[in-house]
Amino acid sequence: MSRAKRQSKILEIINNMSIETQDDLVRELSNNGFKVTQATISRDIKDLGLIKAATEGGVSRYVTVKSVDYIISTKLINVFKEAVVSFTTANNLVVVKTLSGCSTNVGMVVEQLNIPELVGCVSGYDTILMVTQTPENAIILKNKLETIVG
Repeated sequence: MSRAKRQSKILEIINNMSIETQDDLVRELSNNGFKVTQATISRDIKDLGLIKAATEGGVSRYVTVKSVDYIISTKLINVFKEAVVSFTTANNLVVVKTLSGCSTNVGMVVEQLNIPELVGCVSGYDTILMVTQTPENAIILKNKLETIVG
């Protein structure tokens, strides 16, 4: 079957099911008559701009950027993934360490994610201080950001 049909089916599957891994996606495609390898799925995920996002239960699943109202390009997500060094929580704060000089770009990406737990953030040279209303929200925010990094 054609790549376009396969990718259309992938979008249908992730919109209707919670797909946590590439193996889950390979299995579900197989159940729908598409014989594919994990390498093919990996390329399709990249082509479609799919990302992993945390669900309410804390489980990550594949979603389309549009499905979570993200307005971020794939390139900015890649900058985020490459520039983040670590995440730490302290009470209602999340501290993000980045590569030198990258905190402003990472902070911009985080703000565009419109994560409801985030009240605001301030970027320095290689550090971002993110503020949430509660310590629990800080942990949720940290987990969501770690999911994006992979």
